[in-house]
Formats: sequence, C-alpha cells, structure tokens
Amino acid sequence: MNFPYKYNSTKLLLISVISAVFIVYPNIACLSWELSQMDKTVHPAHLSFFFFRFVFFTVLIYIILIYNLEKIKTVLFKKRLIQTFLLALIAYLVYVCISYLFSIKADCFTSILLFQFFVVGIVCTFVGHVFLLYAVQLKKEQEIEQLKIENLQSRCSALTNQINPHFFFNSLNGLSALIRKKNEENTLAYVNKLSDVFRYILQSEKKGLVALGEELEFAEAFRYMMEVRFANKLVFNIIVGKDKMELKIPVLSLLPLIDNVVVHNIIDSQHKMVVDIWLNKQMELVVSNPVFPKHAQEVTNGTGLHNLENRFSLLMNRQIRIEPGEKIFRVYLPLK
Repeated sequence: MNFPYKYNSTKLLLISVISAVFIVYPNIACLSWELSQMDKTVHPAHLSFFFFRFVFFTVLIYIILIYNLEKIKTVLFKKRLIQTFLLALIAYLVYVCISYLFSIKADCFTSILLFQFFVVGIVCTFVGHVFLLYAVQLKKEQEIEQLKIENLQSRCSALTNQINPHFFFNSLNGLSALIRKKNEENTLAYVNKLSDVFRYILQSEKKGLVALGEELEFAEAFRYMMEVRFANKLVFNIIVGKDKMELKIPVLSLLPLIDNVVVHNIIDSQHKMVVDIWLNKQMELVVSNPVFPKHAQEVTNGTGLHNLENRFSLLMNRQIRIEPGEKIFRVYLPLK
C-alpha cells in the first residue's frame, strides 16, 4: 500500500543527530571522569571510540527511521516493534564486533549500552507508527475530498445539462421565426452562431469554473443571435476591463440570465431591450435589463435561476443576489 507522504532526508538526519545526542548523553556526562581515570596515552583512542559511538547511533537511528517509514506498512504496533527490535539487535551485534575489533570489550555488555539500544528501538518504533497513522488518516481525508469533488462535479454537470434543453427549444423557436421571414442571410448567420454557442455548451460539461473573458466571448456569440432574431431590438452593453478577464465564474452563468430576458419580456419596436453587463466595486458581475413583462407569461419551472444559484453555491461557496425591481431586473454574480 502506498501512502501520500514524503519525508525530508535532511530533517530526518537532523532528528537522528539530536536523538543520538540524547542517547549517548550518559557517555557524554561520564567522559570527563573516564578521561581523568585513564593514562593520557589512551585518551585519543578513547575519544575516537566515543566519537564512533555517537556516529554509530546517529546512522543507526537514521536507517531504522527510514526502514520504519518506507518498509514497515503494518498498522499493528506489536509487529512494528518486533521488526524494529530485530534491526536494533543486529546493530548491537555489529557494535559488539567492532568493539572486540578495537579491543574495547568492557563497553559491550554494560547496562547503559543495552538500555541505549532499547531506547533506539522504542523511539524509532513510536515515530514510525505515529507517522504511519498520520499517513493513513491523510489518505482517508484525501479520498473523502476526492469523493466530494467527484460528487460536486456530477451535481454541477447535472445542473448544467438541465439548462441545455431549455435553451435548445428557445433557439429553435428563433430559428423557425427567421425561416418564416425567408431571410436566408440572417438565417445562415444565426445557424453559424448557434453552432458556436452549442459547441461552447457541449464543452462546458467538462468544465466547472472558466475565465470571465471566455464566458463573455460566449455572450457575444449569443448576443449576435439575439440581435439577428429580434432585428436589433435587443442590445447588449458589455463594459468589463481587459485586466479583469482572468477572474473566474461558473461556466454558462450568463446563458440562463440572457435566456430569461427573452422568455419573460416583450421585445419589439416599442420595448427595446438593453441588457447591461458590468463589474461593480465588489467585483460582482452585474447583469441588468429593463422589465417589459409579457401580458401572458410563459409557463416555466424556474430552472434557469434555480440552477444558477445551486452552481454558484457548489463551485464558489457564495450566493448570487437577485433584485427583481418593477422597472429594472438585476442579478449580481460573485467572481473569484
């Protein structure tokens, strides 16, 4: 089983050095007394072996820690303890052999030395076990987070897909109106822009947040369709600085708003519709339009605004603001 963690070798070595200092502290405390009891001719050899003992424990702790972090994957403390103590035992035997090699036999079987190797085994086992438990917990948290993201993407895709049929039928109505007028040039332009719009909608299924500039380009294509359909009685004023184009917004945020303008309002020579899109000081994208309510309102299920609210809540963790005035209808879309 692979766990999502990495350790820093330099920091691990530093931990080993500090741990070795504590392990050999009894030897450090006794060093002056031991030297005072010896002939000065053996001081260099004794100091050399003292230095060797310190380096030996440093390397031993480093190796056992790495072994615990990389090789021992069991969550059972007892099994980890047994494996670690086997390593410590092997290290002790190596230490004994080296001591005999240098003819320093008195150091091999002292209670202090045995206790030092015991402490090394306990400390390395504890560190490895705690680190493994942390790694397991981290892995679970990442899996839970991944499930949340996948669930979020599924919910957003479902909401986005609900928009498509609503827009599709409205677009066909516009196309049929142009066909009845027998204006081939406008009909062809409408079909070309409609294909661009649908291409963006199909690609949106793989996206969550998009750049504001990308969403406004889609609005421009949609604007052309609407201007052709309504013979320039529907006008868009988009005022957004170029330096703000990288701000993020949920994909297809403008589609339901613009679509609702067409669905719920009279648009003719007496009721020219001007849709304004701009950024306010709170970095919200404001979409506003005058209200020219139809005498007989079309029956709708409120899918557009409801889904838009849900997608902003899921992707941005923020809410849109709606101001349904009698003369002006405004929607405020927070950006990221």
